[in-house]
Amino acid sequence: MVFIVIAIICFLLQMIAPWWVIIVVAFATCGIIGKTGKIAFWQSFFAIFLLWIGYSLFKSLPNDNLLASRVAVMTGVKVWWVLLLVTGLISGLVAGISGYCGYQFRMAMLAKKTDEKIA
Repeated sequence: MVFIVIAIICFLLQMIAPWWVIIVVAFATCGIIGKTGKIAFWQSFFAIFLLWIGYSLFKSLPNDNLLASRVAVMTGVKVWWVLLLVTGLISGLVAGISGYCGYQFRMAMLAKKTDEKIA
C-alpha cells in the first residue's frame, strides 16, 4: 500500500514540483500509513527507485541515450546505465530515509500521547 501511494503521488507531483517533493511525500505517507520501520524504509526506497529509473528510461531511450551518455562521461562513469542506477540508488536512499523518519516521528508522537495520559 505504501509503495503504491508514494509512487502515484510522486509521479503526479514531480510534473509540477521540484525533485525534493519525494522527501515530503515519503515522510507524510509513512507517517500516516507506515506499519513498521522496515516497511517504511524499503517501500519508500523501491517506490522512488523504480519511479526514477522508469522515468529516466522513458526519457532516455527515445533519443538513443545521448544525453545520459554525455552526462555519464562528464561524471566519469563512462556508461549511461550505471548513471541511471546511481541516480536510482541515491533517490531511493533519500526517500527511504525520509519514510523511516516519518514512521519514527509518528511513533514518537504516539509515545508522547501515551506519556501524557499516564501523568
